Amino acid sequence: MRALLAALLLLCFTAPLPAPARARPAAAAAREKDAPFPPEVQRALDALVRAELAKGPYAGLSVGVLHGGMRWVRGYGLRDLAHKLPATPRTTYRMASITKSFTAVAVMQLVQEGKLELDTDARTWVPQYPEKPWTFTVRQLLGHLGGVPHYDGPEAAENTQPLDTAGALALFADKPLAAEPGTQFVYTTWGYNLLGAAVEKASGQGYGRYLKAHVFGPAGMRHAALDDPRTRDKQHAVGYRPHRGQLVPSHFLDVSSRFAGGGTRASVEDLLAFGQAILQHKLVPLETARMMQFSQSTREGQLTDYGLGFATYPLRGHYMVAHAGGQPETTSLLVMLPAEDVVIAIASNLEGEAKRQRRISTRILETLLEDGLVRRDAHLVDPVDAVVHEGLARLFTYGLSYHLWATRGPGVLPEPGDMSEAFTRVSALLDRATLAQDPEAALRRVREAHQPREGSLLIRVGAHMALTLEKTFGPDKLREYPQRGPLAFFTDYLSACEQVPCPAPLRFSEPLQKDGRHFDEVWQRAQVSELRRVRLDEVKDPEALWPAVELATANTSLHPDYVDEMVRIAGLLGKRGRKEEQLRWLERAVALHPRSAPAREALAKVKAPGTETPELPAATAPRRATDGSSPVPDDAGLLPAARPAPQPSQERAADQGG
Repeated sequence: MRALLAALLLLCFTAPLPAPARARPAAAAAREKDAPFPPEVQRALDALVRAELAKGPYAGLSVGVLHGGMRWVRGYGLRDLAHKLPATPRTTYRMASITKSFTAVAVMQLVQEGKLELDTDARTWVPQYPEKPWTFTVRQLLGHLGGVPHYDGPEAAENTQPLDTAGALALFADKPLAAEPGTQFVYTTWGYNLLGAAVEKASGQGYGRYLKAHVFGPAGMRHAALDDPRTRDKQHAVGYRPHRGQLVPSHFLDVSSRFAGGGTRASVEDLLAFGQAILQHKLVPLETARMMQFSQSTREGQLTDYGLGFATYPLRGHYMVAHAGGQPETTSLLVMLPAEDVVIAIASNLEGEAKRQRRISTRILETLLEDGLVRRDAHLVDPVDAVVHEGLARLFTYGLSYHLWATRGPGVLPEPGDMSEAFTRVSALLDRATLAQDPEAALRRVREAHQPREGSLLIRVGAHMALTLEKTFGPDKLREYPQRGPLAFFTDYLSACEQVPCPAPLRFSEPLQKDGRHFDEVWQRAQVSELRRVRLDEVKDPEALWPAVELATANTSLHPDYVDEMVRIAGLLGKRGRKEEQLRWLERAVALHPRSAPAREALAKVKAPGTETPELPAATAPRRATDGSSPVPDDAGLLPAARPAPQPSQERAADQGG
C-alpha cells in the first residue's frame, strides 16, 4: 500500500484520489438568498476597505464577501473618472486571468460527460496546433505543467485586433515549448487558449456560448460575458493606470487574443455567484472539485501550489483556493475557503493593484475568521531558532489546513503511513545540533518536508496533530488556531498528549518540546496589546506607539515582524516630504529586524537612491513561509520558465498578466 501511495504521489496524482463523498451542509445547499452580515461586521468590512484606499490613489473598486449564508457587497470610487460615475457591485470589470478558472470548469464538465479526456494528448482536441518534441495532456495544461510558453515579450501580449480562435492560436503556434511537460510549472495563458479550443471541439459550441450556457447561466452570473468593447454595457468600468503620480486611461488591448486565458468580464456579484457555485458543487460534482483543488506536482514530486484552474495552497491554517488577474484596465481577485464556506471577490479598474487587493482580502479574513486579530510573521534573531520555528509553523499551516479541507471540504489527506516513524523524522529534522552544522541546508530540508517526494511528512504529522486536538478539545478549538498561530497549535498538542495520553512514539523529542514552549512564552511577552487588532501603519499616530513596541521587543530572541508596517509608514512620510521622519522609521526597522532584506533595501534606497543592497544568505534572511498573507504573487505570469516550485506565501501560482 505504501509503495502504491508513493507511486501515485510521484506521478503528479494522475488519477482522482479516493475519499468518501461529503454532502454540503443542508443550510448551505438549501439557501436561495444570502442574508446580510450583522451591522457591526458590515461596518468593520467597510472601514477596513476605506482604510486601505486612503493610503494611495485609486479609481474604482468593488468588493463582495460571502460567509456561511451571509453576504456583503459594496462599490468605492468611480468606474469612470471623466464622467464621475460611481463603482457599484453591479459594475463589470475585465476578469483577466480569473477567466482560467471559468475555462477549467468548462473542461472538467466535458471530462465528466466523457467528451474530453484528461490524460491523453491535448492535440487530440486541437489538431491544428503543430506537433512538438513532446506530447502534453489536458491535465497538464490545466495545471500549467504542459510546457506551453507564456507571453515572451511585449509584442506578444499587446494585440489590438479582434481574433477568432484560429487567430488566437496562431499567435503562439510556432513557439517552442518552454520545458518538457511534467517537469516544471510554466504559467501560461496561451496554454489555456488551447483548452478553450478543446472546449469548442468537444462541445460543438463556441467558447463564449459554452460558458454562457454551462458556467455563467447555471452559476447565476447574470452579467458575465466575453469581453468585447463593442458589446459592453453602460455599467462597464473605464480602465486606468498610474503614470507619474496621476491616473491616466489604460492603453487599448483586445483580449480576444487570450480568450480562454484572460478574455472575460464580470461583476463582483458574478464572481461571488461563481465562487458559491464552486463551493456548493453546482457546476462540477464534489469528486471533480476535489481534483481541481488538489495541488498538482511535477514529475519529481514537487507541489506547484496550483490545481486544475485554481491556485491552491495553505495559508495560516486555512486551505486557500484562489485566482487573480491583471491586464490593461483591471486587477481582479477571487479567494475561496472551502472548509470555512467563504468567498471573497475584488475587482478594480486600476492596473497594478494586486498588493492592495491582497491586503484587503487578508483583512477580510482576519475580520471574519480570526476575531479581527492582525496576522504577523515571527522575527527570530538566531538562525537555528529560525529553522526550528519554520518547522513548527509548517506543521501548523499544512496540518490544520489539510485536515480542515479534508473534513469540512471536498479534500483528501495523504495516506498516514507509519506515524511513529514520521514523528521521529520530524524531531530529527528539527534537532538543534544537526541544524547548527549548516542552518542554510537545514532550512532547505524543512521547506521541502511537505513535498510528495518527501512523503508529505509535515502534512501527515500536522494533520494528525489537528485530529488529536479536535478529539481532545472539540471541533471548535480548531477555529482558534488561525488567529493564535503555530506555537499555540504546537503547545496545545503537547497538552493534549498529556490528557489523552499520546503513546510515546507519537510525541516529539524533549528538546523540541522545550523549544516550542520557550518560543510560545517569548512570543506572548513580545505582543503589544494596542496592536493586536490594528497595524502600526493604520493608527493615527504611530510615533506614540513606538515606545511600547520598543519595550515589548527589547532583548527578545523572537518577536512580531513589523517590517511591512514600518516600511509603509516610512513611505507615506516620504510622500509628504517628511524625510527625517522617514529615515528614522527605516533605521528603526533595520534595528528591530537586522536580518530583514526588505528593511535594509528600503533604508538603502532612501540613503543612496539607485544602490543595491547585498543579498543575505538564505538561512539568515527569513522568508515569510507560513504566516504571510499573500494568496497571489505580484509578478506571476511574468516569471521565467525555469524556476523552483513555489512555497507557501512565497510567489503563488496565480496570474497578474492574463
